[in-house]
Amino acid sequence: MQSKKEIQLPIRWGIIGCGAVTELKSGPAYQKTDGFELSAVMRRNLGLAEDYALRHNIEAFSSDPADIINNDNIDAVYIATPPDSHKLYALQVAEAGKPCCIEKPLAPSYADSLAIYNAFNDKQIPLFVAYYRRSLPRFNKVKALLESGAIGDIRTINVSLNKPANALDLSGEFNWRTDKDVAVGGYFDDLASHGLDLFAYLLGDFDIVKGIGTNQQGLYSSLDSISACWQHKSGVTGVGSWNFGGCTRQDRVVITGSEGEIGFSVFDEMPVTLQTLTERQEFIIDNPENIQLYHVQNMCKHLICNGTHPSTGATALHTSWVMEQILHSK
Repeated sequence: MQSKKEIQLPIRWGIIGCGAVTELKSGPAYQKTDGFELSAVMRRNLGLAEDYALRHNIEAFSSDPADIINNDNIDAVYIATPPDSHKLYALQVAEAGKPCCIEKPLAPSYADSLAIYNAFNDKQIPLFVAYYRRSLPRFNKVKALLESGAIGDIRTINVSLNKPANALDLSGEFNWRTDKDVAVGGYFDDLASHGLDLFAYLLGDFDIVKGIGTNQQGLYSSLDSISACWQHKSGVTGVGSWNFGGCTRQDRVVITGSEGEIGFSVFDEMPVTLQTLTERQEFIIDNPENIQLYHVQNMCKHLICNGTHPSTGATALHTSWVMEQILHSK
């Protein structure tokens, strides 16, 4: 592992897979972070890679991931491809000895996630995963309220995420997010992983996890309705429901304690609410324009300022374990 004293600034990043998620959510965050530079991008379609590079004022572009991974002018790699290719590219980045950030989930299976984690951990190379909610102020407000005892002893968490089928679902056209060979849980893999990772951050690691899933609509090959129950190592219990064929959208989390409850949304920018026996408070905390900005800034602090990033390979591996327990309960 390259020691922090040896790191040359700026740290030059390359992106593998400069698709939609990198347009606003993540790519510009690397450009806005002091100490980082976004130096090269890759996409299988060379024309789209060039277009991205021109629009974002990035020097180099390619259609070959090796041009990013093995480039001596690239110090670190951000893998932003669909999850079924994460392991392939991550093992190559680890072999090249470069710090890496991988889009969530870490991989489609716990076994692949463990292989990625071990590849970086064995060489002591920094590995981050884009569970960026751990770095957002609105969720750290929730964490601060919990840790301050604002609702007393924490008892339960109740999670509900529901949304109607979208136009792409109804069209029958290919969508990797609902292809069981890429994401067996469908939108659950893409969306619920964010929430489950956040709950581990807020309430501590999971201990016992059970789940059931089915395909109710028959619109695609992956699951579209999943329910789960669990217990954190702290003793807090939880239940969750994720359905992607309901009539209305619902995104709600309620954490109940002995003296009150905290409510918030995982995806919607609704106020964080604190309800006790005597008062109700609302906290309106906006997200940054580039949703991964604080996540990326925390990577910089970790790499050059002896900081500790809240979303690492180890924390993401635990989330992969939780997902596996839910999707493959016997």
